[in-house]
Amino acid sequence: MRVRFESFVLDLETRQLTRDGEEVHITPKALQLLATLIEERPKVVAKTVLLDRLWPDTFVAEANVSNLVTEIRDALGDRTRKARWIRTAHGFGYAFCGDAVAMSRGTVARAASLCWIEWGRLRFPLTAGEHVIGRDPDVEIRLDAPTVSRRHAKVVVSLEGTWLEDFGSKNGTQRGDVRITTPVPLVNGDVVHIGSLVLTFHMNTLASTDTLVVP
Repeated sequence: MRVRFESFVLDLETRQLTRDGEEVHITPKALQLLATLIEERPKVVAKTVLLDRLWPDTFVAEANVSNLVTEIRDALGDRTRKARWIRTAHGFGYAFCGDAVAMSRGTVARAASLCWIEWGRLRFPLTAGEHVIGRDPDVEIRLDAPTVSRRHAKVVVSLEGTWLEDFGSKNGTQRGDVRITTPVPLVNGDVVHIGSLVLTFHMNTLASTDTLVVP
């Protein structure tokens, strides 16, 4: 099973959780619990069921499940009161409450320069990795305009997709009409506002995340 949710990818074949292509370290039991909640989404899974799956034929306290949930939330940057990923059903169990998409494995060639950003007549090719957007002369995507911060935002290209993240800029970053505060995925044709500037994200059809690029 390989599932993507925002910038995270859970791969049970490699037993890895990654964010923007970088591994997020969690314990094997926490990874197993996360996988179980994702598989059962959006259903609430009882603590007793989770105990049986994680520790079969072994008696352990319910607190062990709560501790693993805390570990997962810390790894995902989630909150208890305003959960984005793991929801608590008090007195019963837990549920995965975010949007997740199963990813297929394909044999398309490696994603390199298959997407780009356009600003007017300028085109900025995007290869795998991070591309900082800003006014600073040293950034990968330089936009010399007063409403653009020196290091305004970044675009991350990985095998899992392309993501846009704001750096807490003064004039903000938008995808379409929505100002972003957390990393958001980009799809072909997305309009991105960096301060007052309007950019467009383009992606070759081979780079579609419907078919996973395998190294």
